[in-house]
Amino acid sequence: MAGSTFGTMFRITTWGESHGEGVGVVIDGVPAGLPLSGQQIQDYLDRRRPGRNKYATARSEADEAHILSGLFEGRTTGTPISIAVYNKDQRSRDYSEIASYYRPGHADYTFDQKYGFRDYRGGGRSSGRETIGRVAGGAVAAAVLAKLGISLTAYTASIGPASCSPERFDRARILESPLYMPDEDAEKEALAFLDECIENQTSAGGTVECLIEGLPAGIGEPVFDKLDAELGKALLSVGAVKSVEIGDGIAASLALGHENNDAYKAAPDGSPVKLSNHAGGIYGGISDGSTILVRAGIKPTPSVSREQEALFADGHVDTIRIKGRHDPVIVPRAVVVAESMCAVTVLDLLLRNAAATMDHLRKIYE
Repeated sequence: MAGSTFGTMFRITTWGESHGEGVGVVIDGVPAGLPLSGQQIQDYLDRRRPGRNKYATARSEADEAHILSGLFEGRTTGTPISIAVYNKDQRSRDYSEIASYYRPGHADYTFDQKYGFRDYRGGGRSSGRETIGRVAGGAVAAAVLAKLGISLTAYTASIGPASCSPERFDRARILESPLYMPDEDAEKEALAFLDECIENQTSAGGTVECLIEGLPAGIGEPVFDKLDAELGKALLSVGAVKSVEIGDGIAASLALGHENNDAYKAAPDGSPVKLSNHAGGIYGGISDGSTILVRAGIKPTPSVSREQEALFADGHVDTIRIKGRHDPVIVPRAVVVAESMCAVTVLDLLLRNAAATMDHLRKIYE
């Protein structure tokens, strides 16, 4: 299987299956000398692990990170960092009957068509559990970015009809919220809606937003490797993501030109200051020095408890009821995944930018 590696200078390669021995990541391109601890990685993994409340799958996994290489005396050595998380609570028996049919909304049919067979135990590589490797890689990328004064803040912007209001945005409550929502009123509405979904044996979707702050102007490779294009690829590679917007996104297509343009003024020191940020901090595929705003649309969890019609391998259609333990909403656990993929993308482009000009090279080698 090709396509398990993301990045050019800073690269992550994820491995493992949902119901195999474990999952993990190999991270290449980490600069030597970065102070790094297992707890920094664990903090990220804890934000996506299952079983934290009734709005996430009941699968009980500690998701403990085991760093196998790349660290010595608490600092990175410059060699590949390998991180493993071993599966403990697979319950593969819950998935035995799935071998005979293709679950609606899943990749069962497409995997079968591509490879001629599939790992039906929870979806194998197409399972959301694959994102553990992405999150571990993102934790390392974020540690590098923090040393450069660059931070990322991701949060749930909406679930079903409940949307956060910019006027009520409270950054401090994101990690306190069971849904990672920065708006208490929107959270209450979302919780009530999710209770209805559980009662009706269905699931909900929503959106995740990520703010990237402190990124200097000039990051991103024009034409095919634009900053927004790379962020889009990074987020769309996550199985549950169905759309990506930068800044105003789709709303920009409904605006007039004079409304959509971001005007500038000069600060007292002569530096440019934007009066708005409809573009989300990116022009021509290159960062402009203001806050990057990325938004990802997350689909509802496809595995629901209510009866559905499904296509069987022998070609007939019949009613099925999917067994197992599933999230009534993916969005909160996708928050740290989106943040991690943004961190990996930004760090990769920063490293690539180091050789963009002679001035950059002189700073390193003269």
